[in-house]
Amino acid sequence: MSNVSAADFQPILLYDIGGKFDKSFNEAAHNGAEQFSKEFGDSYRDFEPNSETQYEQALKRFARRKAELIVAVGVGYSVGVRNVAKKYPDIRFTVIDAVIDLPNVQSITFKENEGSFLIGMIAAMTTKTNKIGFIGGMDIPLIRRFEHGYRQGADYVRNDLAFTENYVGTTPSAWNDPIKASEMARSQYARGVDIIFAAAGPSGLGVIQAAKDNGTYAIGVDSNQNHVAPGSVLTSMLKRVDRVVYQAMKSAKEGTWQAGHQVMGLADGGVDYALDDHNKMLISSEMRTKLDEARSKIIAGEIIVADIEGSNSGH
Repeated sequence: MSNVSAADFQPILLYDIGGKFDKSFNEAAHNGAEQFSKEFGDSYRDFEPNSETQYEQALKRFARRKAELIVAVGVGYSVGVRNVAKKYPDIRFTVIDAVIDLPNVQSITFKENEGSFLIGMIAAMTTKTNKIGFIGGMDIPLIRRFEHGYRQGADYVRNDLAFTENYVGTTPSAWNDPIKASEMARSQYARGVDIIFAAAGPSGLGVIQAAKDNGTYAIGVDSNQNHVAPGSVLTSMLKRVDRVVYQAMKSAKEGTWQAGHQVMGLADGGVDYALDDHNKMLISSEMRTKLDEARSKIIAGEIIVADIEGSNSGH
């Protein structure tokens, strides 16, 4: 891997479907790139695909142009990165939410189940109806991991909750269908659910809208979504994609970038719950104390948050 001179370092950021300002996953990646750019004075280039067919095309195009680093955001890039990284062994790729074992690929995945455990605790400590819900975007193991952690966290607090879950779909368009997600949320709220955790990318904005209309709660994901509908968003499960994108670009510029698989959990600040002015009245100090205790126990290995069956983080 040749290190380029500082003057012409220009990393590439490829978003997932849903646009860079999705208030969720892509926007977190964008914020990380912006932070890098401001701090180091280097520009970056980015690309917003409209369909999954454009993933591999974009990877090829930037690899052919000898990009110093290509950061691909989302599990949808798995196949494309594997194919293109094999063909262009001198180009460095960082892929988020997928694991690709090649000497020029850095794979970063998250322990979504650990962050979601805290979210489940918050839901269980808040619900008045004893019915909580989950709405996932695309039905894939990655999103099942959010649901699995959420259920465990809720059960850790109390074991008398009724649990409802829906998934928006089974294709990538499931990330971008807030209308369908909103209908699913309205149906859950009508059945007495009073809190829904939405792990659905931009589709989750439909769940937040439904919560606002119904006077119930939604829980945001990836980015801090508390500000989207203050008072209706109980909290958000933060997945620090911003930190990962920033770190990948910084390390590539400084010559310390390394291939291999890194997993980000509670211990390294990769996941957490969001607390700010918009929701601090909803999360009492007593709740915070319990959440801090659970976080410490998870980090110490005293609470083991199970992953989904047959999954190692990221597959």
